[in-house]
Order: sequence, then C-alpha cells, then structure tokens
Amino acid sequence: MSVTTLPVPGPDDHRDEVGQAVAEVVRYVAAQAPAQPEDETQPAGKRHEVLVRTRRVRRLRAEVDEAHALLSLQGDTAPLAVDSRKVRRSRKRAMQAARLHALAQDAAARAWQASRVRAVLTLVAMTALVGALAWSTTGVHHTLTLNTPAYSAAWWGAWAVEPVISAVLLVVVAARAYLATRGRVLNHPHLNRVERGALAVTLTLNVWPYLPFVAETFEPMTLLAHSIGPLVAVAAVTVMPVIWAEFAGLDHGDTTPTADSVAASPAEVTEATGTVASLADPPHSPENDEIDPRMPDTPIVQAQPLPVLSKRAGELLPRVLAAVTAGTLPPVPSGSAIRAHLRCGSEYAREIREYLAARHESEVTR
Repeated sequence: MSVTTLPVPGPDDHRDEVGQAVAEVVRYVAAQAPAQPEDETQPAGKRHEVLVRTRRVRRLRAEVDEAHALLSLQGDTAPLAVDSRKVRRSRKRAMQAARLHALAQDAAARAWQASRVRAVLTLVAMTALVGALAWSTTGVHHTLTLNTPAYSAAWWGAWAVEPVISAVLLVVVAARAYLATRGRVLNHPHLNRVERGALAVTLTLNVWPYLPFVAETFEPMTLLAHSIGPLVAVAAVTVMPVIWAEFAGLDHGDTTPTADSVAASPAEVTEATGTVASLADPPHSPENDEIDPRMPDTPIVQAQPLPVLSKRAGELLPRVLAAVTAGTLPPVPSGSAIRAHLRCGSEYAREIREYLAARHESEVTR
C-alpha cells in the first residue's frame, strides 16, 4: 500500500505570491492614473521641436521673418530711382518738344513753314475772290437782262459776261503771284489799268439798277449788298500781291553753302562747325604775349574772344561793314537798324550787333 505525500508550502512560496499581488496592484494603479505633465528636466531641444508644431507658433515665426526681411530691404533706394510711366511720358514729350524747337530754328524748316503759311493765305484769298466774283456774276446777269426775254440767247449769253471779265482779272492776279514768289514785283501801268477797268466795269454792272437816279425807290442796303462782290474782289486783288512780295523777301538763311560765298566774305567760315573767325583780327604770335620790361606797371588787358557767328550771319556781315564804312550805319548799329538795312531775320541782326559791339569794345581797350 502506497502512501501519497502532499507538498507542504514553505516560507518562500508565500513571499512570491505577495510580490506578484503587489506588482499587479502597481500596474493597475499606473494604468488608471492620469497623464503627468511634461517634466521640466526634459532637454530644451526636444521641447522646442514639440512647440514649433503648433499653428500659432508657425504664424508668428513667419511674421517675424517677414519683418526682418522688410527691415533689410527698405533701406535700399533703388526702387525710388525707377521712373514711373508718368515720368517716362513727360520725358518723352519734353524730348519731342526740344527736337521740334531745334527743327524750327533750321533754315529749311523755316522756309517750309513760310511756304505752308503762304499757301494757306493764298487759298483763303482765292476762295474769297472766286466767291465774290460768283456773287457778282448774278448781279451782272440781272442788270443785263432787265429788258431781255427769259431763256433767250441774250439771256443765256449774259451769264458769260462776268466770267470773261473775271478771267482777265485772274490772269493778272496769277501772274503777280508767280512773279512775287520769284522775288519780282509786277507793277506795269498797263496791267494796272486793265485791272482797275475790269473792277470798275464789274462794280458798275452790279449796282447800276440800284443807284438813286435809276431805281424807282432807293434802298441803301440793296445797293450795299450788290456792291459786296466787287468790293471783296478789289480787296483780294490789292492784298494778295503785297503779301506775296513780303513772303518772297523773307530771309530764311542759306541751306546750301557754296565756296564762292565763303571766299567773298571777310570772315573765315569753317565747314565742320559753322563758326566764324574774323580776318581783321591780328594773328596770334608769341611776341604779342611779351610784356615790355620798361613799363612794369602796365596792366595786362586780355582781349575777350569775339562772339561766334552762324554761317548766314557771317555772309551778311560784309554788307553791314560796308554800310558802316560808307556812313549809312553807325559803328555799333542797333539790331533794328541792321534788320532794316539787310531785310533779314531778327536773330541774324542780333548776332551781327553783338559781334560788332564786341569788336568795337576790343578795339577801344586795345
């Protein structure tokens, strides 16, 4: 017969069970306990990595970086030196105005401008003349057909009387216009008689039925109305030749320099620069710069350089000098006197006046 022996627990077994129970309790408490705040002893780098992940931090950091970038750039004045569109437009207009002003001073440009003005004035005057003659044609036809049956041969022929007279008048006016553009004034006595006779006949045929001793009832306004055509024609024929002659006498300057004009002038014109140097001045030599040792107190007077003349003024200078020598002009004439003597532009007269004044002053101080 076998006997089963039960194990008897010793003191170590009780210790293991107690330890396991304590460990279970600790684990349970740790699982149920709330999360502890971050330990302040955690490294700063690790805490910064956690903080930068928030949206507010990123937004504030971007704002700070932007402020630093603006501070570094706002001291640069380069954007202020850039021209705006308005400045560029103003500069462009100013440059165009300067070029147009310089072009307006050119002799060829002045001649072209004078030609345009003359053409416009001629067109206006001729329009007025043709209109006046057309109005005069109706008046002449009415006078000639007072006792003529309508639509008869004489009635139709009366329309051609005034155009024939006007054609003769226009021939004289056109001839004077063409010759005036070439510097010739057409003032022949025969032409003057023809012109005055044609205008007198036209005026008489227009106003005859309305004269006080012809009309049954005198109407001054009717007489004046039928006198307008011939009077306007007389005014146009009288004014146009005078205007053309003045335009032909304008001095625009020489646009084609020639060797003959330079050789005949007592002034030396350099083709490269267009400046003028007077030949009357003595040539420069080293002897002129020496000071007389016997006169140590003699003041040194340095002659001022003469003004520079344009090419056209240099060509006109001999005529002024000849007039001064002949006594027609004073030694230092005024600009208006020079302009009246030469019939030139005011700018050339002013250049010559300043040149003569400077030369006279240098001769006095010499």
